[in-house]
Amino acid sequence: MVQQMEKNYNPKDSEQKTYSFWEEGGYFTPEVDEKKKPFTIMMPPPNANGALHAGHALFATLQDIMTRYHRMKGDSSLWLPGADHAGFETQVVFDKKLEKEGRRRHEIPKEELLKEMMDFTLSNKATMESQLRRLGASCDWSRAKFTLDKDIIDTVYSTFEKLEKDGLIYKGSRLINWCVKHQTSLSDLEIKYEERTDPLYYIKYGPFKLATVRPETKFGDTAIAVNPKDERYKKYVGQDVEVETVLGKARIKVIEDESVDMDFGTGAVKVTPAHDFADYETWQRHKDEIPGPKIVIDRYGRMNEMAGPYAGMKIGEAREKIVADMIKKGLLDEKEIEHNYKHNVAVCFKCGSVIEPALMDNQWFVKMTEKPKSGGLSLRDLAVKAVKEENIKFIPERFEKIFLQWMENLRDWNISRQIPWGIPIPGDKKQVFDTWFSSGQWPFAALKGAKKGDFEYFYPTTVMETGADIIFFWVARMVMLGIYVTGQAPFKYVYLHGLVRDKDKQKMSKSKGNVVDPLGVVELHGADALRMALVFANSPGADIAFSEEKITAQRRFANKIWNAARFVLSATEKTEPNKNPQARTQADKDILETLEKIAKEMAKDIDNFQFHEAAQKIYQFFWHTFCDVYIEESKKQMAREQGNTEQILLYVLRESLKLLHPFMPFITEEIYQMLPNKEAKALIIEKWPCRKD
Repeated sequence: MVQQMEKNYNPKDSEQKTYSFWEEGGYFTPEVDEKKKPFTIMMPPPNANGALHAGHALFATLQDIMTRYHRMKGDSSLWLPGADHAGFETQVVFDKKLEKEGRRRHEIPKEELLKEMMDFTLSNKATMESQLRRLGASCDWSRAKFTLDKDIIDTVYSTFEKLEKDGLIYKGSRLINWCVKHQTSLSDLEIKYEERTDPLYYIKYGPFKLATVRPETKFGDTAIAVNPKDERYKKYVGQDVEVETVLGKARIKVIEDESVDMDFGTGAVKVTPAHDFADYETWQRHKDEIPGPKIVIDRYGRMNEMAGPYAGMKIGEAREKIVADMIKKGLLDEKEIEHNYKHNVAVCFKCGSVIEPALMDNQWFVKMTEKPKSGGLSLRDLAVKAVKEENIKFIPERFEKIFLQWMENLRDWNISRQIPWGIPIPGDKKQVFDTWFSSGQWPFAALKGAKKGDFEYFYPTTVMETGADIIFFWVARMVMLGIYVTGQAPFKYVYLHGLVRDKDKQKMSKSKGNVVDPLGVVELHGADALRMALVFANSPGADIAFSEEKITAQRRFANKIWNAARFVLSATEKTEPNKNPQARTQADKDILETLEKIAKEMAKDIDNFQFHEAAQKIYQFFWHTFCDVYIEESKKQMAREQGNTEQILLYVLRESLKLLHPFMPFITEEIYQMLPNKEAKALIIEKWPCRKD
């Protein structure tokens, strides 16, 4: 028996062979079995536009732990894998590729461009799936889905049609987030806010002085607004006041609106509905009093003809020139400019360009807070109700409050994108769906398109495990659309993990040179070491400080497991295994009792999503209780008598491999195949220890 074990464990030689053994054995493919309890995880489909990173390795590890554990518990365990065409994000990556090649997207015929993008995406998808295999992901590849599969697209169109019939879809001219660089609209979720320091200008506006950081938008002003409680400006309310501008004299109406902050600047603000979201809402409330929006900045971030001599200038250039001209004309006192005004600026989440609020025609929106014509709750209220009634539970619990707070301020969802890559909007040749509209239907769309009977058996799914940073990007969309389409919440639990950071808790980025390549780690140390390092100190929702030292420590643990197995197999070559060996000594009793206790505690930990606790328990038990204590004691016992101690060694080794398997599947399966007392064809389908069934 010991001849089968090399002196040192070499994961590079065995991991891919072991994975092929699992896959060829069909162990990842559960059947629809009404006698069994279903356990379902939908893989958050990684973007098929590049290699996997440390965050992907973390989700693959956590989801695989749950899947392997529930499979060993006897549940019909489905982990359905997939890939996301990732719309805008893939478009950005592909544009960079074209740029390096000296080409531009707009110069390529559309059909040729789409074919190139599909080939690019499918190539990345194949690479990504290969990498997931290297990490040990025991997902059911026979059910794998892609968000551009025909059946997925059909489901997306069906949902769109249902929303239209319910009066929840509308197309029109509205103020949207516009990325000047990428020439597309973005949802509120696809922008981020950065604190910036800019000058705050106090502009003379007839009898008023107004504070603004954007004097270049003044050509689009349609009103001056003051707070109804502000006594300073009562005499002007309802009047058209004459103001001097850099383009000459103009008249502008003064209105009252409760949104005006009396403590900001002078308490009077200019209203520019075409270029500011708050001002757009102000205009909506005062349509009968003031003119409609006047667009002065075009889609390319340049001033248009409304700006007179500044037409054609980029925003920054125009601002500088306008300020200089206002100073010359006495409309702005240079001494009154507040040069260190700090404020939050909306930027594109991909390129960092400042987002321009832009009034665009033919934009598609989903109503988030209105009730459907067919009756029932709004999309927002469906999700809020499901969470409040605990049909969906968040792990950790604090995210429930965050989720509900975000839902309070929900605006209508802009689902149209002005890019070629994506699912075309029906009847619209120029726009595609926001990728979150299709991926928001992932749980039910993928299961409906997988195998016959899957949706009925595996839906609602059990757990949605994903990053805490996309709780609103994705989780909220899945909850709303899932309940709206199917009548059931798409999952029972939402487990949210934090970011994988470097050892100094800095966010990983290529520019900092602190990125850990998970596949490089696998090549050097093996997938098991990487998996244990990722989960060992990873509590739910917390960011992970990740380092080479942690991986090395878990590689040492893998070597410890290997060496312990070599000793046990060597010492028991002539031993007849006993299914339930009995304790004869205090050491025997202690190890068997501790093993049973650890198995029960680990099951409780995993059921409660405390994977780090379970990992630490089996680490401590195997290294310190089994190896340091019992194996050392067994050497003395075997010197006195033969048989029973060897049987206990084999039994504890086998049961320990079961406990380790969800965390370190490769080394445990390889050792299991050498055991004389194995009870199944593969460890992956063994029973969880100490179960009484």
